[in-house]
Amino acid sequence: MANRIDGQVTAIDSFGNLITDITREMLAGVPTDETVGVYCDEHETRGIFNAYADQPPMTLIALIGAQDCLELAIVEDSAKIMLGVRVGTPVQVKW
Repeated sequence: MANRIDGQVTAIDSFGNLITDITREMLAGVPTDETVGVYCDEHETRGIFNAYADQPPMTLIALIGAQDCLELAIVEDSAKIMLGVRVGTPVQVKW
């Protein structure tokens, strides 16, 4: 994987979703299929999705959230609780 964007978790919303400082603009031109990996701590997900409903419950997904930033979420649960990740944790997008 030759291409990479580095960021970090900058906030955690009331649902436990991890909001990063990686913006929609930074992701322009990045594939959204399984060729892209999103890494946070020792956790990994493949692809960038359009909506929480795109994957089954308890699945770690990456998507562009309401703040136009990359978010990591556990479908129908709290990524903060399930992953044990805090603000400041590094996030990488690789493809």
